[in-house]
Amino acid sequence: MPGKTWNEKLYPDNGLPKIVHLKGKRLRKLGQDTMVVPAPAEVDGVMRAVDKGRLITTDIIRKVMAEKHGAATACPMSTGLFTIIAAFASEERAAQGRGDPTPYWRTLKAGGELNEKYPGGIENQRSLLEAEGHRIVRRGRRFFVADHEPALLDRL
Repeated sequence: MPGKTWNEKLYPDNGLPKIVHLKGKRLRKLGQDTMVVPAPAEVDGVMRAVDKGRLITTDIIRKVMAEKHGAATACPMSTGLFTIIAAFASEERAAQGRGDPTPYWRTLKAGGELNEKYPGGIENQRSLLEAEGHRIVRRGRRFFVADHEPALLDRL
């Protein structure tokens, strides 16, 4: 039996979102007492709200999710994973001729870094961002949107 499609992963039946009360090591590591594990579709929804010329980071998405659910923070691992699921689900819809894109290339990692795990890797994200007028710079082995801060959304 084949695995789930990316779009099926975007809408799982797994009880998300959920609030987790942190204790012990996790509490000390994150420094917060409550954490939301958002639903993948919620992360996709935030990514879809980023208009051409604007950018968002996974850290900002985490803040939006935490505020939405009244938690102190949002899970960094899940949020990052769900941005990747949203990206591949968007490409899957495009391959099926369904359109309805999620502009995932506008979602960056912390510090304005491009995400090598998106469809097509750095090259694809770079091409899509440059087509929208952003300048990409290389720092060592990593790629960043130059002067990305003015284009960042801080609220939706």
